[in-house]
Amino acid sequence: MTPDEIAVNITGAVATITLQRPAKRNSVTYEMWVSLGEACQSLAADAAVRVVVLRGAGDHFCAGADITGLLAERPVWAPSFMDVNMAAEHALAALPKPVIAVVQGDCIGGGCALAIDCDLRIAVHGARFGITPAKLGLVYPPSSLERVVRLLGPAAKRLLYTGDLIDAVEAHRIGLVDELVAADELEARLAALCVTLTQRSLLTQAATKEMVGAITEHGVVSADLADMWAREVTVSGEMAEGVAAFTERRAPNFPWTGRHS
Repeated sequence: MTPDEIAVNITGAVATITLQRPAKRNSVTYEMWVSLGEACQSLAADAAVRVVVLRGAGDHFCAGADITGLLAERPVWAPSFMDVNMAAEHALAALPKPVIAVVQGDCIGGGCALAIDCDLRIAVHGARFGITPAKLGLVYPPSSLERVVRLLGPAAKRLLYTGDLIDAVEAHRIGLVDELVAADELEARLAALCVTLTQRSLLTQAATKEMVGAITEHGVVSADLADMWAREVTVSGEMAEGVAAFTERRAPNFPWTGRHS
């Protein structure tokens, strides 16, 4: 079960995770990190869910981690704030299906990290982005650092060194945002993108996600990983359905719902 600050709603094949702490610009508490990680793990295992959307309630996406929880005392056996933060980010980044961040208002600190954990980022004009450990005297977690550098390359240094905020136009220019839309166009564009993604092959999407990750991390797709996905294609029926649908000039009904053991 998730607390009130994390809502998960499933409509058809699309699951929406909403950060629900608008009075605090959806800053993420310890409990919210725990619940976000649990929600991601649950959605990863749900074969009916094809696309996951992450967004914030109210006017903002997420202003970051709740700073008041960073130094709070906890039982010695309890995971630290950073532990649950990193576990949630990993669970989000590792979801074996497309994940879309919908950004309006502030997307700062841990909020920006969450957006980067997603596969695609749609933002509205007026959104603000920032990666702010330099303002707090923190060393950015290695896994978060790896993801932002993979996405932005050398452009990540300016954001990390200064902690300065940039607008949505600049974020789009440097590749932090994939699509920039007007606020009144956001929901229609999101709905259209979700429809497109749910109509495509989940096998293609999952394989691409894993292999792109391997390329960005290691520079190459290993032979073992390539062979594993080749075997999955063979037993999945995806290609046969795709070719049949193309030949018959109809929409495909791809059968694959997850990797075979």
